[in-house]
Amino acid sequence: MSREATVTRETKETQITLLINLDGDGSGDLQTPVPFMTHMLDAFRKHGQFNLDVNASGDVEIDAHHTTEDLGICLGQAFHKALGNKYGIKRFGNAFVPMDDALAQVVVDLSDRPHVEFRGSLPTNRVGSFDTELVHEFLWKLALEARMNLHVIIHYGMNTHHMIEAVFKALGRALHEAVSIDPKVKGIPSTKGKL
Repeated sequence: MSREATVTRETKETQITLLINLDGDGSGDLQTPVPFMTHMLDAFRKHGQFNLDVNASGDVEIDAHHTTEDLGICLGQAFHKALGNKYGIKRFGNAFVPMDDALAQVVVDLSDRPHVEFRGSLPTNRVGSFDTELVHEFLWKLALEARMNLHVIIHYGMNTHHMIEAVFKALGRALHEAVSIDPKVKGIPSTKGKL
């Protein structure tokens, strides 16, 4: 059974079509008007081994907020849809990723209960033209729409770009682990019998 999903979101602020395949090889085509987010999504899909196609436009003449937020919404919805009944998944994922001076950790639970914890501070408010406060905005909307627990810990770092990129790589690796099928898991991995 193919675990893939397509989501389209059109508002007065953004137009996004996103396709994800959870059992891919990290390939795809990314077209967004926010270069830094394009770079982060590329790191995410490559290290998560997800096939990801994104075609996005938005009101970046105002700023990147609406586009970044809606990318998180669409990616979360696509994840939730692609997971289907969640039979046999590992459910939990944990990844540490170093990037030069930075070390990030991401822990996820595909519990159907959205929650975000973000621990760590970024040294600068911007990376190029990208507002770094949008990292939390993206992650919160992703967790909300994917209906997952998402814990992000930036243990240390000096370079803001490195710190954020380590987060996105760790996010990909943690989600790759969580969505993986474990042949020892029978049905839903929950004592409740439902996720």
